[in-house]
Amino acid sequence: MKAIFLQRQQQLLSQLTERQLDGLLILGHENIQYITGFTGNAAYAIITPKHQFLITDYRYFERAKNECQGFEVVSRDRDNESLGACIGRHLFDVKALGFDAAFINVSAWHGIESELGNREIQAVTGLIERQRMVKDDWEIKQTQLAAAIADQALAETMGYFKAGVTERDVALELEYRLQKLGSQGMAFSTIMLFAERTSLPHGNPGEQQLHEGDFITLDFGAVINGYRSDMTRSYILGAANDEQKAIYDTVSAAQQAAVSVLKPGVNGHDVYLASQAVLQSSAYAQWAGEGLGHGVGLFLHEQPILGPKTDYCLEPGNIITIEPGIYIPGLGGVRVEDDYLITKSGCQVLTHAPKPFEI
Repeated sequence: MKAIFLQRQQQLLSQLTERQLDGLLILGHENIQYITGFTGNAAYAIITPKHQFLITDYRYFERAKNECQGFEVVSRDRDNESLGACIGRHLFDVKALGFDAAFINVSAWHGIESELGNREIQAVTGLIERQRMVKDDWEIKQTQLAAAIADQALAETMGYFKAGVTERDVALELEYRLQKLGSQGMAFSTIMLFAERTSLPHGNPGEQQLHEGDFITLDFGAVINGYRSDMTRSYILGAANDEQKAIYDTVSAAQQAAVSVLKPGVNGHDVYLASQAVLQSSAYAQWAGEGLGHGVGLFLHEQPILGPKTDYCLEPGNIITIEPGIYIPGLGGVRVEDDYLITKSGCQVLTHAPKPFEI
């Protein structure tokens, strides 16, 4: 594992050199985990060609020393030293400093910057996130494990879809099984919706009861070592009517159209267009969702984003979702989502839960 983190650090340092920066102050917790290995949420990392420091406090000091790879761990005395002063005294010969601008508010940054002395400061966004777009073998393994847990948890929950249960009832059962199987919390707040509420692309489980003939939409994921899976299934309790079947078949065909073109070198925009061609030629075009998918990893939604403005050619190691949907207010909606790994020759699906429309 240490070699993986050292490789990531060297890759980041090369990018800093290209930007003529002497160092980077990393503020995003997920970015810190990716570069250092530290999984806590109270830390600040400094990386330069000569020095690497992770600043935390007494609560995380021992944990950081055990987890960090290639970084010296510093415990700040929060009562007697400000964060800006602590960062400043560990910058040494850094004259041009970049900082992880997307992960700090203006007020907090002004407090730090005021104590960094006469240095050139540059806001940096997306640098580590772009590096994270292509997953290494270890990251892929974590996502596969998270996806397998989600598959099993859903299989164990299917028997709870019965008339009279509430959205919240089934969501809690699913989340219990996810964690019982080893998920480290939820990948995100579970979406569990019944009947006409399935027209909400994202909605919170409530007290809506399930009845025969109702739409069901569930969107959920597991977490292993910070890496997330993301899967959506749509069902009907009992027998589906003709319109419900038509909606589901359209969404399923749109997903398959996108998957059929997934391979290295294909622009994400073209993947989006393949799915949209099915949706827009259907009777449900006006209710089609606007996006198609996104990268998934330490963030639930990370680059690359697949949509109408995508301009990124897929690479081996990308892990993305393909999740077309149709959402009709007052009637209901259908979304089908799976996680896909881009391989050297095409793609590999990571989420394997069956997709029976009628249950």
